[in-house]
Amino acid sequence: MQLRLEQLAAHLAQGLKPVYTLHGDEPLLAQEAGDAIRAAARAAGHAERKVFTVSGAHFDWSALLGAAQAMSLFAERQLIEIRIPGGKPGKDGSEALQRYCAHLSDDVLTIVHCPRLDRQQQQSAWFAALDQAGVTLQVLPVERRALPAWLAQRLAAQGQRVAEGDAGQQTLAFFADRVEGNLLAAHQELQKLALLYPAGELGFEQVEAAVLNVARYDVFKLGEAVLAGQTARALRMLDGLRAEGEAALLVHWSLAEDIRALRRVKDSLAQGRPLPLAFNENRVWGVKQRLYERVLPLLAEHQLAHLVEAASICDGIVKGLKHPQWPLEPWDALRRLALLLLQAVASPPAPRGKAPLLRAAPRLALEAD
Repeated sequence: MQLRLEQLAAHLAQGLKPVYTLHGDEPLLAQEAGDAIRAAARAAGHAERKVFTVSGAHFDWSALLGAAQAMSLFAERQLIEIRIPGGKPGKDGSEALQRYCAHLSDDVLTIVHCPRLDRQQQQSAWFAALDQAGVTLQVLPVERRALPAWLAQRLAAQGQRVAEGDAGQQTLAFFADRVEGNLLAAHQELQKLALLYPAGELGFEQVEAAVLNVARYDVFKLGEAVLAGQTARALRMLDGLRAEGEAALLVHWSLAEDIRALRRVKDSLAQGRPLPLAFNENRVWGVKQRLYERVLPLLAEHQLAHLVEAASICDGIVKGLKHPQWPLEPWDALRRLALLLLQAVASPPAPRGKAPLLRAAPRLALEAD
């Protein structure tokens, strides 16, 4: 029998099945589902727990079969967990799991943990035996469009909420952008919010301060310093990130994403969209909105085109390519890209026909020193 994760709590409240099979690639949700089943098992008297991890082709399946049939010396009921990290028990394992399911004891509850299984694996004989013997739950990642609602639900569970209307939706969208693809990080940030602030409504500034105050804090703040025209601060941050061993790829992504977003917002405005709508469509939130609002009038179309080209060249250098007019070392190239953007936002747009933007970095570099 297949269940969705949101149905699990109601199912457990009605009684337990002998076998639960969890498969998927979202570790937080799989861990939480396993915790819920284990708690229900303990409440039902399954006090003794045994864990078997299938590691390689030489796993002793007879030990598992024997444990399931043996009477417990310390408790009336057992909880047995079978972990199959590779998702493929092999021929012997397939036969053993089918025999296991055919001789289930009322005193044993079993949880089987698997990674994400493809269609062929889900149609295998061993998986079908597990499904027929109990409950299977597929643990899928939370999609980006569903992530704000997921975050709101988790906030509500800890007594917190965001503002009503568009302001709250922007807060949730900002939060989702920062933790997309990593629910473990999202869970940690939610716990941080619970520790930092009391129950009740959370403002955007509170969420922003907490969520950005992580290991990548300075990387995100680098773009703000550049857009604000703070040359000395931006260069100090670059030097600090380099000294701390930060990945040049991540730093480039932060700068390039600002350049791409500026280009997208500029194009939206040219198509007649109002500025708030252009910001929402391009996921520009909080402090970045005020910074973009300041610098957008300073950037001409040809300047943005040169910046996009510079970001592309820098991307190649960071990944090991060479360019005759750019430094060979990735961090020197990142410094030039930052200086190009700093110069563009620090002065009115240059008319067409002037010196190309890509050659303007050395002057500003000397001024920054």
